[in-house]
Amino acid sequence: MAVDLPKRAYSGSVRKITIGQGDKSFVVGGETAFPFYTFEGEMPHEPRFGLEVLDYEPEDWAPHLLEVYGDVVKDPGAWAKKCVEFGADMVQVYLQGTDPNDKNLGADHAVEVVGKVVEAVDVPVSVWGTANNDKDVEVLRAVAEKFTGKRLCIGPVEEGDHKQLGAACLAYKHVAIASSPIDINLAKQLNVLLGNLGVTNENLLIDPTVGGLGYGLEYSYSVIERARTAALTQQDERLQFPMYCNLGKEVWKTKEAKLPDGEMNLGEARPRGILMEATTASTLLAAGADILIMRHPEALKLARQMMREMLAD
Repeated sequence: MAVDLPKRAYSGSVRKITIGQGDKSFVVGGETAFPFYTFEGEMPHEPRFGLEVLDYEPEDWAPHLLEVYGDVVKDPGAWAKKCVEFGADMVQVYLQGTDPNDKNLGADHAVEVVGKVVEAVDVPVSVWGTANNDKDVEVLRAVAEKFTGKRLCIGPVEEGDHKQLGAACLAYKHVAIASSPIDINLAKQLNVLLGNLGVTNENLLIDPTVGGLGYGLEYSYSVIERARTAALTQQDERLQFPMYCNLGKEVWKTKEAKLPDGEMNLGEARPRGILMEATTASTLLAAGADILIMRHPEALKLARQMMREMLAD
């Protein structure tokens, strides 16, 4: 006997945003129902996965994460190519070395590193700063200007630097990643501010800020879910944007991902870290993530497999 599932019609939808340019560009968003509720609406564009490249050779990564990439971590361009070989839809350049509390490298360094990555790959590229507003304005604005028209995704664009970075994205034709600290009201407020500045709806992504498994993931889930509910059921135009989730660095900075085999009765280190990242990604997919930036290619593969199985059902 067939069972007729109750269905709900939604009055709102998520905007479609084009990421990158050229043959390897892709579209995210467009959902007219909750994630994977394809019996109620459309999910026309599957979520996309990126891998992360640092601007200098990592010094504190877990050994079993570093060994996946080998010597390419010494060269951002070669590293980016390896990410694409591993199946990444896009590459994120994390400018960790520009952090005043790290190596405090300058804008010239950032422009050089981003240039190597843009030259090396034909997939979309995002550029991630340090969340130090003053330094990000200096560095990310220089990157935006140098690569005018390349349609980079640039973040984090926060309330404290939204005027400068929003204007840079607008002037140099890039996509702004609006970042707020796990709060739906602050996310909406920032989107309003960027809209007032002139950043168009076709050039905006939401970064809700995410935590890794065991480190605030449930709060991230709740904020994404509430934003998607407002977008679909309340037609809240300032929350109808795709979600950009920068999860890799949050997972791999935890002690559980770095502890060696057998510590704290946590078993083998390698599968532990991979499963922590894949579980975090899968959870965020269920909440409504559209772009997920990860670090371990096997975790990416597991999350993508789960996503496609869900879409096939």
